[in-house]
Amino acid sequence: MDVHSKETRSFNMSRIKGKDTKAEILVRKYLFSQGLRYRLYSKTLPGRPDIVLPKYRTVIFIHGCFWHGHEGCRYFVVPKTRTEWWLNKININRENDRKL
Repeated sequence: MDVHSKETRSFNMSRIKGKDTKAEILVRKYLFSQGLRYRLYSKTLPGRPDIVLPKYRTVIFIHGCFWHGHEGCRYFVVPKTRTEWWLNKININRENDRKL
């Protein structure tokens, strides 16, 4: 049973960012400080990479700990509610990561 109402849970989940996460911003600041220029979230490339370095024909994917279930990461915790659904979702993300 969920500890939040359906509306509260929906609100909480809507606040989870898919773009401009802390990890992405750190990587972008580092790249910029090194003189590298980039594009963000190219819809024309497969997998929709987070950062594209056109000059070097390179893409960077920044996978968040929760959505991609990194092994041994202290930030990855399986939710206590709908555990089977979440594990299925995270396993699909892992498979998609392997394909790229």
